[in-house]
Amino acid sequence: MTAHVNTLEAASIEGRYRILVDAITDYAIYLLDTEGRISSWNAGAQRFKGYTETEILGQHFSRFYTEEDRAHGRPERALATAAKEGRFEAEGWRVRKDGERFWAHVIIDAIRDPDGHLIGFAKITRDLSERKVAEEVLKQSEEQFRLLVQGVNDYAIYMLDPEGNVASWNPGAQRIKGYAPDEIIGQHFSRFYTEEDKATGLPATALKTAASEGRFEREGWRIRKDGSRFWANVIIDAIHSDDGTIIGFAKITRDITEKRQAQQALEQAQQELFQAQKMEAVGQLTGGIAHDFNNLLTAILGSLQIARKKAASLPEVVNLVDNAILGAKRGASLTQRLLAFSRKQDLKLEPVRVPVLVSDMADLLQRSIGPEVEIGTTFPLNLPLIKSDPNQLENALLNLVVNARDAMPNGGAVTISAKRQVVGERQIKDLHAGEYVCLSVKDEGVGMDADTLEKAATPFFTTKGVGKGTGLGLPMVQGLMAQSGGGLIVKSQLGSGTTAELWLPVADAVADTSEAAVEKQELAPSRPLTVLVVDDDGLVLMNSVLMLEDLGHCAIDAQSGEDALNVLADGPLPDVVLTDQAMPHMTGAELAKKITERYPGLKVVLATGYAELPEGVGADLPRLSKPFTQSQLNNLLAALEYASGAERNQ
Repeated sequence: MTAHVNTLEAASIEGRYRILVDAITDYAIYLLDTEGRISSWNAGAQRFKGYTETEILGQHFSRFYTEEDRAHGRPERALATAAKEGRFEAEGWRVRKDGERFWAHVIIDAIRDPDGHLIGFAKITRDLSERKVAEEVLKQSEEQFRLLVQGVNDYAIYMLDPEGNVASWNPGAQRIKGYAPDEIIGQHFSRFYTEEDKATGLPATALKTAASEGRFEREGWRIRKDGSRFWANVIIDAIHSDDGTIIGFAKITRDITEKRQAQQALEQAQQELFQAQKMEAVGQLTGGIAHDFNNLLTAILGSLQIARKKAASLPEVVNLVDNAILGAKRGASLTQRLLAFSRKQDLKLEPVRVPVLVSDMADLLQRSIGPEVEIGTTFPLNLPLIKSDPNQLENALLNLVVNARDAMPNGGAVTISAKRQVVGERQIKDLHAGEYVCLSVKDEGVGMDADTLEKAATPFFTTKGVGKGTGLGLPMVQGLMAQSGGGLIVKSQLGSGTTAELWLPVADAVADTSEAAVEKQELAPSRPLTVLVVDDDGLVLMNSVLMLEDLGHCAIDAQSGEDALNVLADGPLPDVVLTDQAMPHMTGAELAKKITERYPGLKVVLATGYAELPEGVGADLPRLSKPFTQSQLNNLLAALEYASGAERNQ
């Protein structure tokens, strides 16, 4: 009875196991005999292998393997391993009934009786095709990403562990930073930072910011393996695990040194353009003011000189007039500075011997700076002639010497020297290639810091205090140099004195001084002349007429170019036409051209202190610079008569 009950219980348990196994559809669970033939088959096996129970029972399990696996004896080795070790587990390709392959996870367990004899195998197979596809996609994606990162040479892309140690290294990082992977992996990334940044804790701050905010981005100096610096754009991203824990950082660095240099060059060019536009605007303003002021000074000086003649018998009046003339001349000097700065000064460029010019100025220079300052000169014997306006060059040199004196409140030495220099193309800013004489004025004064030096030639900038300087000295010199085809270079350091260098182009030929000698003499025309005076400014026109009449000449006035042409058409023709240049509707140069065309041989003189003549227009006409004195006017008329006589005698 007991044996019968045990048999029934065993049958019941076996039935329950059978129901359980057949209910599983996600796993193929079946039995193999000791030879590997299938002896049971569940619903899961039928679902993803495709065979019904009647089709597959008694068949060898090797039919589920690929041809390649069967050729290599893998089914037999699987059973042998399970029999020997009790268990076999592997993943690989298997084949469905329809020939389709699927990726399977396989477990084969050996089944033994109580005596330990092998009676078969239990085999469990799971279809992992979807997981395999996902893994393949992930693997392919990771490989593509690896190839992408390894193929980037313009960016340093690498990983850091949570402490900031380098965990990976791409070729871009090696190219930019100079380290090979085996030199840098495992090292802390702070070695790329400058000593200043490490001292302020920037590397730690970068990781802390990336950890708390997810990202850190900044530009700054970084260090290559060879110690050279480069300007870098740096991005650090925090990498988190699924549970939010930081497992490292992704770091991307780009060398943008060239970009930064280009940006700085662009900003510098924009600043220079802005400065040039500002200087042009100030130059136009000062040039216009100087032009109008010249007209006023012409009238004032002329009237004062005539008044002085008439008051010759009244010494107290003469003294007052002389003071007024001196003030007017000082105004004329300031006007010359304005015009020199605006580069609209009427220059008379001629060959000049620098040592002779400085020697002739020696007494004037020493009187101007006082006994506390000693002046020394150094010139080579073979110094070539330079091309400049000697009068304006004297003013520029005097201005520089006075500046040197002001920089040495306790006295000192000023050295004036010159040397011949050859300048190559683009070797010195604003200087064309060629031969120059560098005339320098060096002092032992307090010098200037970089900021003051940069502003030194800016119009109206002065360090001398209110009422002690116009701020036009160096701008005047700079304007003169530019008009002369040269340049001004100022070198200085705080506490080490200042050197101002005038770079003047070498003259092509020795000066013809015959005309200059005539101009410096006090001459007078041999006879009274008839002069047509043309000026749109009534004060200048009246003053010019008065000066001519006082000299014994006959003066005819006209307030415009059109009026002048009408006077000439009515006749008789004058000996000379003295015309202002800057007039509305018709300039003096345009009037001169019409006169030359209609009345060949009639002398025309341009009266202007404002060199606004377009290139080539009126270049060959005699000039009378405003403000002019009665003596200068008389000398010019005499020179014209002298030139006319010389032409007739040829």
